[in-house]
Amino acid sequence: MNTPSNLQYAKSDEWFDPATGAVGISDYAQNQLSDIVFVELLVDEGEEVTVGKAIASVESVKASSEIYAPAAGKVSAVNKGLSDKPETLNSDPYGEGWMIKIEGGAAGDVMDAAAYEKYCEGRSH
Repeated sequence: MNTPSNLQYAKSDEWFDPATGAVGISDYAQNQLSDIVFVELLVDEGEEVTVGKAIASVESVKASSEIYAPAAGKVSAVNKGLSDKPETLNSDPYGEGWMIKIEGGAAGDVMDAAAYEKYCEGRSH
C-alpha cells in the first residue's frame, strides 16, 4: 500500500495535503474499488466545503462510492480532467488523481500515514 507520509488521511479513505490543499482518494481506496470507470465532481471553484461534505461520486466495476471532504475551506481548484480519464484515480491517486484543492483549509479528524496504514491493516482482517 502506497501511503505518502506528507499527507493526512481520513477514515473514509480520502487524503489531504496540508501544503497544497489537494484532496483525493487513497491508494487503499482505489484498490478496494478496483477499476474506476466514472467520476463526478460535486463541488466547484469558489464553493465553501465543510468536513464530511460529499465532494465527488466515483463508480467502479465493483461499486459506487461518495468521496467526502477531509478538510474545510474554500475550493480553489477542481480537477475537471478526471471526468474524461477516471482511470487516473487507479494509476496515480496521489498525483494527477487529485480531485479538488482547498485553500484556508482546516483538516478534520485525520491521521498521519503510519496511523492510517495501521487502520487499514485492521480492516483487512
